[in-house]
Amino acid sequence: MFISSDTRPSPAEISAWIIAAAVLILVLIFHLLPALLAGLLVFELVHVISPWFARHLPGQRSKIIAVGLLSFSVVSLLTLAGVGLVAFFRSDAGSLTLLFDKMAEILESSRQIFPAWLLTSLPPDADAFRLAITTWLRTHAAELQLAGKEAGRLAAHVLIGMIIGGMLALREVIPMDHYKPLARALVERASRIGLAFRRIVFAQVRIATINAIFTAIYLAVILPVAGVHLPLTKTMIAITFLAGLIPVIGNLMSNSVIVIVSLSQSLNIAIGSLVFLIVIHKLEYFLNARIVGSQIHARAWELLIAMLLMESIFGLTGVVAAPIYYAYIKDELVARGWV
Repeated sequence: MFISSDTRPSPAEISAWIIAAAVLILVLIFHLLPALLAGLLVFELVHVISPWFARHLPGQRSKIIAVGLLSFSVVSLLTLAGVGLVAFFRSDAGSLTLLFDKMAEILESSRQIFPAWLLTSLPPDADAFRLAITTWLRTHAAELQLAGKEAGRLAAHVLIGMIIGGMLALREVIPMDHYKPLARALVERASRIGLAFRRIVFAQVRIATINAIFTAIYLAVILPVAGVHLPLTKTMIAITFLAGLIPVIGNLMSNSVIVIVSLSQSLNIAIGSLVFLIVIHKLEYFLNARIVGSQIHARAWELLIAMLLMESIFGLTGVVAAPIYYAYIKDELVARGWV
């Protein structure tokens, strides 16, 4: 809990603000956001769980060993979860390739129900669609090879970030009461960034979980009871949860996939899916305002403006970072009594 202060910032605090701002910007410029988020995730998970060990273990050395084992366990479990997720999307049950192929087939078979202005933007038939994809793959072969290398680099960054997060969590167990002014100010900035991450991400996980549960009920219960069986239901539920971790935009992405797949049954089913998802989207809007907004004392339009600004500067990475960065900045302003 940070105490508000109306006093003039000290030189150490001003320096710490400048350093924190520079680090956060450089993280985006050098594409280190996944490593930062992975490290913060491990650190905050250990931070949330470790008080239980503090209450049940008497000695300082025992606490250090327990937190070390906990950090290792959290990193291992998150790594296994990531590997399992990749394996799921590569399997027959959750293949993204099958999903995209199915969406292409559905769009091709549903051309007669699309308006004329939209048909001019679509390939005339499935063969033309495949030819366009083949041409694109040949044209961007070098970029795809680079993307494969970047995926390996991204995985390494995430793993290193998680290890650093675990090491920092272990380091926090050891008391450090003799910080110099700048070091103390930097530690407080880091604590605020971690708090902003915890508030935004943990709240967004709750929202994504609720959204995925309602979507699963619709896809796996309501539609089958009505005699409608959509293909790749498990994949769409998984995409709904993962995309739901991105505020607002992620929901639109998953909704588009579900509506297109619903066209495989009929236009009425697609319209019904759209109506249902709009209702869920409205529910998520209120959840965002209540859960996320209450955590950082911000309204949905504030987050949307921050996301729009960050997207225009840093692209999709900026969209992911915007809520966390905005929560941190607002926390700093509130702590000083400026807003």
